[in-house]
Amino acid sequence: MLSDTASPEPGALFSDIRFAGRKAVVAAVSGGGDSLALLFLLQEFLERQPSGPSLLAVTVDHGLRPDSATEARAVGELAAARGIAHRTLRWEEAKPKAGISAAAREARLALLARAAREAGTDLVFTAHTADDQAETLAMRLSRGGGRGAAGIAPATLFEGDVWFTRPLLHTRRAALRTYLGERGIGWFEDPSNRDPRFERARVRACLDEDRTQALLAEAENAQRLRQKEGRAAADLIGSAATRVAPGLLRFALAAASEEKGGLYALRILLAVAGGSPHLADEARSAALLRRALEDERCRVSLSRAVVTRKRDWLYLHRERRNLPETSLSGEQIWDGRYRLVPAGQSKGACVAAFGPANAAARDVAEAEAPAGLLRSALAAEPAIWRGDLCLGLASDMAGLVLQPLAQPWARLLPSFDLAPASALLELLNGSAPPILPFDGHKEQMG
Repeated sequence: MLSDTASPEPGALFSDIRFAGRKAVVAAVSGGGDSLALLFLLQEFLERQPSGPSLLAVTVDHGLRPDSATEARAVGELAAARGIAHRTLRWEEAKPKAGISAAAREARLALLARAAREAGTDLVFTAHTADDQAETLAMRLSRGGGRGAAGIAPATLFEGDVWFTRPLLHTRRAALRTYLGERGIGWFEDPSNRDPRFERARVRACLDEDRTQALLAEAENAQRLRQKEGRAAADLIGSAATRVAPGLLRFALAAASEEKGGLYALRILLAVAGGSPHLADEARSAALLRRALEDERCRVSLSRAVVTRKRDWLYLHRERRNLPETSLSGEQIWDGRYRLVPAGQSKGACVAAFGPANAAARDVAEAEAPAGLLRSALAAEPAIWRGDLCLGLASDMAGLVLQPLAQPWARLLPSFDLAPASALLELLNGSAPPILPFDGHKEQMG
């Protein structure tokens, strides 16, 4: 970690970033001290390079405070004065009455990703600091920790194509203030940072230096453990899991019983089979596994997935309850399991489950699994319907791209979890995630 207060050196922050081949990068800038420091440190670094991407600053105006629009304009003026292109994007959707902070974060990610795609880049920089890391971990530990004890990842892949990268995670907030002060740059202070109604503000007020350092060390240890567990689970998925048919996965019972990674791999497969954005509950997954080991005819549901033991194998497929019916009108996520991309509009058509009657009529004689399981899995697969007429499985339709999603990481893939997510996408015959946007020691951590 850099000195707590010494002004950071741009080369130390950005030399590991893979800028080559990118025509632009985005810096998320709110107008606070952290994000403004990030913007100008990044500009300094890029200006020293013989060639490199253009820099775009993007401010998201959530519209939650009366001064937010004024502050966004001020950020734009400051960026323009220093020769940096700037955009302001406003969160226009209706604001929820509860969970406003989480909703604002989701909106911010989506808007920043949109700005990156429109700029022709897959790289967004955000200004999370070591202090943010400590605060985040303190909040997560107060709720039990678990996998969240790894804290904030050095990078997170958003919806499979935009990396949110955090080069300041080993830099203290005070050092960034030093950097801005040396250059005579002012910044806005968000009043919510001191408002005791917000959990982060309360945590921030309570953390002393000793506790901060202890939390940062704990996060690094948890990151290493999470990556180790992820690699073990990835190895088991790669060696002992098979996609035997659309919607039907098979996992060796012996692999699920492995002390290192077995239960974690099973939780991942439950999430992807059920289209769940969250890992299956650990305690309930362990109970499921114990039951499967004891009962050769075990059949149980968890995380919207049905698990059936047949001899030495566990078979997993989506249960038939609560399957969606949606209009076939543009790109969409269906049931959390697939991204559907139609070539054009198909008036009057919809996407719904294939259904048990259609599955029963399907010839499955040549498949490598019990016929009953194959038909159960097919019944929950997406199909194209026009009225009461089933036109066929979506996977068989010309002019329709069906992409499997690697739940629980379809929307957000922390770099900690890149190994198991990659193994999962290979299992599903999906596209591999893009490589991490940095080299060196950060890649070992992330």
